[in-house]
Amino acid sequence: MDPRPRPRTMSLGAFVHETGQHVAGWRHPDAHTGAGTNFGQMVDAARTAERGLFDLFFLADTAALSLAGDPAVQGRFGKAAKFEPITVLSALAAMTTHIGLVGTVSSTFSDPYLLARQFASLDQISGGRAGWNLVTSNNEAEALNHSREAHPAHADRYERAIEFAAVVQGLWESWDEDAFIRDKDSGMFFDPTKVHALNHQGRHFQVRGPLNVARSPQGRPVLVQAGASDTGRGVAAQLAEIVFTAQTTFEQGQEFYGDVMRRVTEYGRAPADVRVLPGIYPVVGRTKAEAEEKFAYLQSLIDPAVGLSVLGHTIGVPNLAQYPLDGPVPDMAITNGPRSRQALLLEAARRDNLTLRQLCELNAGPRGHLLICGTAVQIADEMEQWFRGGAADGFNVMPAWLPGSLTEFVDEVVPELQNRGLYRTAYEGTTLRDHLGLPAQKARG
Repeated sequence: MDPRPRPRTMSLGAFVHETGQHVAGWRHPDAHTGAGTNFGQMVDAARTAERGLFDLFFLADTAALSLAGDPAVQGRFGKAAKFEPITVLSALAAMTTHIGLVGTVSSTFSDPYLLARQFASLDQISGGRAGWNLVTSNNEAEALNHSREAHPAHADRYERAIEFAAVVQGLWESWDEDAFIRDKDSGMFFDPTKVHALNHQGRHFQVRGPLNVARSPQGRPVLVQAGASDTGRGVAAQLAEIVFTAQTTFEQGQEFYGDVMRRVTEYGRAPADVRVLPGIYPVVGRTKAEAEEKFAYLQSLIDPAVGLSVLGHTIGVPNLAQYPLDGPVPDMAITNGPRSRQALLLEAARRDNLTLRQLCELNAGPRGHLLICGTAVQIADEMEQWFRGGAADGFNVMPAWLPGSLTEFVDEVVPELQNRGLYRTAYEGTTLRDHLGLPAQKARG
């Protein structure tokens, strides 16, 4: 084994919605429209990302379909059908060989033992490529699907999430690496001294354990956390190994990165054990003008009523249709839903003096993430600035539509990053932790 430290390179995730990130992406003439029901289209996206040597394939998710508003508007929304993440990622494990497989599952409406078992199984099936994106549900409609009349308060959701994650991580420590003997002659299958009950007694959960899934090749699945509010930053610093975040400017990225890493050290963790990956929405063209033309075309496909509905969901504020579309963005109370995204978008509206229509259009694709329209060189320039300037360890790439936007990034931007020495030219390991440069998690024994 080469003892020399490998040079720091970017981590890349493919953050995939079924029909692409853009709300009207499914309307592109060449777009897949069935990735929420057509497994072959999902396989195509995962294999394209693996061809691009991405660290991970990252599935977004929500466990509710909104029935609010005009049915004619509802029927124009292209992301109504979704695969359940664990199911589709387990199937993708058999269709890929290297790429990490990360699924979003909410702690608010899940059970920690079941979730720990599901992701531990995915980790075994994939050979150590699983990751869990811990969220607390910013979709208030999910409560109605889980025997609740209302969404829990923001602070309560995060308090529960911290205990939930502690239980899950504790269950993933149930087995030592060498616990299974499987000696046919002696009849000893496992060493009982190397399996550990959790015996957790907390405010929200009482879980005995141990988990009845063996320890994975990477020790345990990678924990991802997506949340940029003050509370979310604290949770990320305490628990996360990948932090998924949204900023629209380099300065915002630097502030977030520096703040999270400061908090990481306060929790006694090493910054080298955390990867901050902001979302990036790239539009690639042979010239900047061509890229801007591509972006403008997708924007022209936005149904204003759909754009308004999606904005309301993104910032957690219903009934935006009561305001004039071409009037100023109204003042809004703090939401019980996605607070950091609300603050980010409203800040952009005030900064750039946007109308409500313009804010809908801004949100329809990037959703508050970094938008870059340009050539492969121009996109790589900005990514390099963030990477070298202390604003990111890599990026979650958010293709506007599938398969085209992801294919263009893999075919044009990835080679440019490789030419600059910023990105791998081959997978150097087999697990998600290998790709990220994170150490395998040893048993606490």
